Amino acid sequence: MYRIENDLIGDLQIPENAYYGVQTQRAVNNFHITGIKLSSYPELIKALAYVKWAAAETNCELGILDTQIKDAIVKACQEVINGKFNEEFPSDVIQGGAGTSTNMNINEVVANVALEIMGHKKGEYQFCSPHDHVNLSQSTNDSYPTSIKLAFLNSNKILIEHLKQLIDSFHKKGTEFMHILKMGRTQLQDAVPMTLGQEFEAFAETLSEDVERLTQNSNLFLEINMGATAIGTGLNAIPGYAELCAKNLTKVSGFPFVKAKNLVEATPDTGSYVIYSSALKRVAIKLSKICNDLRLLSSGPRCGLNEINLPKLQPGSSIMPGKVNPVIPEAMNQTCFKIIGNDLTVTMAAEAGQLQLNVMEPVIAYSLLESVNILTNALDCLRENCIDGITANEQHMKEMVLNSIGIVTALNPYIGYKNSTKIAKEALENNRSVYDLVLEHNLLSKNELDEILNPENMLGPHQKFEH
Repeated sequence: MYRIENDLIGDLQIPENAYYGVQTQRAVNNFHITGIKLSSYPELIKALAYVKWAAAETNCELGILDTQIKDAIVKACQEVINGKFNEEFPSDVIQGGAGTSTNMNINEVVANVALEIMGHKKGEYQFCSPHDHVNLSQSTNDSYPTSIKLAFLNSNKILIEHLKQLIDSFHKKGTEFMHILKMGRTQLQDAVPMTLGQEFEAFAETLSEDVERLTQNSNLFLEINMGATAIGTGLNAIPGYAELCAKNLTKVSGFPFVKAKNLVEATPDTGSYVIYSSALKRVAIKLSKICNDLRLLSSGPRCGLNEINLPKLQPGSSIMPGKVNPVIPEAMNQTCFKIIGNDLTVTMAAEAGQLQLNVMEPVIAYSLLESVNILTNALDCLRENCIDGITANEQHMKEMVLNSIGIVTALNPYIGYKNSTKIAKEALENNRSVYDLVLEHNLLSKNELDEILNPENMLGPHQKFEH
């Protein structure tokens, strides 16, 4: 069963029970791109509804929207925010028109829900119109970017919560492993001793820096261009609308939004998306590096480093019996690659703006929402299925330290660089221990050597011993 709606193109059949209307249906018909619908991103749908709620309150306060219609629009927006109508957003996430299809989708859904609240039928737009009431004082070019900024702010809060949980897991492992001596490495070569706890604490600390960076960069989304309408001149919005709408959006959303200083500048500007995407990329790069380290440290079990054990989750090969792979770090690596690729998409889309508008915002919104969502999921996957279950091969690491050429670095201040080089070379060529060769060459006494090579004295700055 269908109902007929029309627009400037002509008449079109709409499913009778659909809350969306003709322009949403045209988008469904026109854009078969990703197969991913707007309904896949409920945080965006909620944000669109919050913006329409704030706009209705503003228009009513300014005396240009009837109170009864405003109340119905607000109640409809609240129902959308509660997730009741997520499936009414069927258009593809990538679409032409600078987000017009998305903006009209929320306008149509809110209008039709409001119509039913007021006792009317879907499509009876003379009582509540998607254009004349829900979209009053707005253009896609101000309401859409404001909505996606709100969506990013909400998504970023969730992302940070999950990132903090992963950081806590690394801290716990840092504490658990703090007493375990191991060999540090530079350029994949033996360097100097450290503890496994220090290594995991470093993982935690490097990610902690990004909590602050994500917060700072997301704050750029608090400046919005509501009231700009089409190009920033404010045509069809009455005086005071922009400032009041920012205040109302702050009230309903909980975020301290402010009107952009220059609406003509703000309307085509996509700089905040670029900055935030760079913060996501930075997290991704760090996480990928950490996962590279985890794969190296767990390599083996017989012919690799074999310093740590990752949880065994699934068989690793269809041909090699007994093989278990580091599948969770591998999955995180691939997630990070996707985020890095999305950052390039955001960069190119931001660059593609022309004159008074950037029509590429839909792909920016899709790329950033995808990056945040998959990163949030991957953080939980890494924490729950990998980090929390890591164990250490303590004795193996200790033996590698004692057998390492790298401990000669600790002797350098006492026997000199030339002697240290000589000892290291001889140890390598003859498969001898540094410890034994230092004693044979009478470079240090046994007591002096034991004191210098005490693990506690090799893990940080200390005063030079007299000998």
